Amino acid sequence: MAFLLPTTLAIVALVFSFAHAFDPSPLQDFCVAANDPKSTVFVNGRVCKDPKRVTADDFSASGLNVSGVPAGVGLTVNTVDVDRIAGLNTLGIFMIRVDYESGALATPHSHPRSSEMVFVLEGTLEAGFVTADPSNPTKNRLYAKTLNAGDVFVIPQGLLHYQANVGKVKAVSFNSLNSQNPGIVPVAPELFGSVPAISDDILSKAFRVDKKTIELIRSKFA
Repeated sequence: MAFLLPTTLAIVALVFSFAHAFDPSPLQDFCVAANDPKSTVFVNGRVCKDPKRVTADDFSASGLNVSGVPAGVGLTVNTVDVDRIAGLNTLGIFMIRVDYESGALATPHSHPRSSEMVFVLEGTLEAGFVTADPSNPTKNRLYAKTLNAGDVFVIPQGLLHYQANVGKVKAVSFNSLNSQNPGIVPVAPELFGSVPAISDDILSKAFRVDKKTIELIRSKFA
């Protein structure tokens, strides 16, 4: 019997730790979500509907031809998730239509469990993300692009990013994410609107400003 050396074991463990960083792989062709809130679980989606009762309607939805609900100043979102298409359960897919009025901004945020692909249907957007500078790990680098209709921009998993309408007319994008539950961490509300609040002392040191400035910013998210 062959034995793995400690170094080899460490490498194997590391590989498997990365493999489990994404949505778990489904064990069957589909697992249509049972329409019962009490049946919701927190591992690999929801419990499955009886396959004998599954229909084509469980894999379809309409309504992405219109804007959705307000999600900020000048911003609306129309989301396609497992609540809307039960057949998405365990498939690791999430989609959202975003409508931007001129000047509207999807403020800096991240998706801890998903990469994102932004497809611009109409208008002009600036999309960008920030990561460590490969040439200087003590600095950060912005990767940003001005996108027009038909253009695509990819945002790696977990990185801080934004989209802004830099045109003079409305813009629309369709964003696809490779997780059933990508999560969202909006930077400013998380830091300045948390309950209980992060202390002014900590935030003033982090942002290198005085506490009065922190109090002013916090008041915007009260």
